[in-house]
Amino acid sequence: MKKMVMKSLEMANLFHKDRLIVFSGLAMITVFAWAYMIHMAMNMTGMGMNITKPCLMHWGIGDVLHLFVMWTIMMAAMMLPAATPMIMMFAAVNGQRSKEESPLIPTWLFVLGYLAVWTAYSGLATLTQWGLHLSALLTHHMVITSPLLGGSLLLAAGIFQWTPFRDACMSKCRSPLGFLMTEWREGRRGALIMGLKAGLFCIGCCWLLMILSFVLGVMNMIWMAALTAFMLMEKVTDNKWLSRMAGLSLVVWGLWVLAGVIR
Repeated sequence: MKKMVMKSLEMANLFHKDRLIVFSGLAMITVFAWAYMIHMAMNMTGMGMNITKPCLMHWGIGDVLHLFVMWTIMMAAMMLPAATPMIMMFAAVNGQRSKEESPLIPTWLFVLGYLAVWTAYSGLATLTQWGLHLSALLTHHMVITSPLLGGSLLLAAGIFQWTPFRDACMSKCRSPLGFLMTEWREGRRGALIMGLKAGLFCIGCCWLLMILSFVLGVMNMIWMAALTAFMLMEKVTDNKWLSRMAGLSLVVWGLWVLAGVIR
């Protein structure tokens, strides 16, 4: 009996240690990503460029690749905090089910799958930014120069906050345990697939909000921090009106911008 108790205590300590390692790892990645983005933003601010005129500089393949890296790190900085409740819940459930291997391996595969989806999104965002740049629709600070396009994006993002599709995706993100119970798959491959699915549901919630970076500034740290906090609040609170009010605010903002174009 004593041996069984000691073994149970040992397993419990190992389980808590694994979760601490996962949380610490997520925190380190997030801090690094934010430090990189802040460094990039400070460098851009110090260049003294005209922030209202279109950027007409030539971009080579190296510039586009650098932009892709920037978007990838930015997605990690913004989305990992919002995904942490889901990841920690996966680590907890997987730690209780795993008997033959360390639960750390599947947990990091889950994170890898989640980030892989946002990396693919970063690629699309990079191509979008490249297209806007070639069309002379972006300033040096990566802000859309067209009020018509900017207002339309604000309006679309606001309306999207009210759609059933977004509500369905958000319901998965708001209920990590429910997601894991319905989507659970055993093994390392299963962890990777679940991470991919979690990332897809997350993109379903947030892709238009991320596009607003082109309206408010891709390197706008205040916007990034506010949006990160908003997405985290949405996922840890079961309150649809938070999304609804944000959507209404974006619609009003977008209409105001478009009204300025008409005048």
